[in-house]
Amino acid sequence: MGYQQYGISPQLVERIKLKMKNTAVKDRIKNMIQGISRQELQDPAVVRRLVRNAAAVLNEKLSSAQEEQIVKFVIAQKIDPNNTFHLIRLWNMFR
Repeated sequence: MGYQQYGISPQLVERIKLKMKNTAVKDRIKNMIQGISRQELQDPAVVRRLVRNAAAVLNEKLSSAQEEQIVKFVIAQKIDPNNTFHLIRLWNMFR
């Protein structure tokens, strides 16, 4: 899996996936990222803020190393939130 190459643990991913099944949590995360652009997802400061906010919503305590790994992973994916193919690729990565 791609995220493991960045040092992101499968246990963390599984915990987050489980928490995202809660509709209220999922809606808060969706509202947080609504309207985000591809350029913003390439800006480390913006991505770091999103990661911190998402961690707070998910009640996950991330170490600075974990936070940095997630930021690097998101930037490396070159995600375009308006490109359905990109979203499907991400979906498949975390199924």
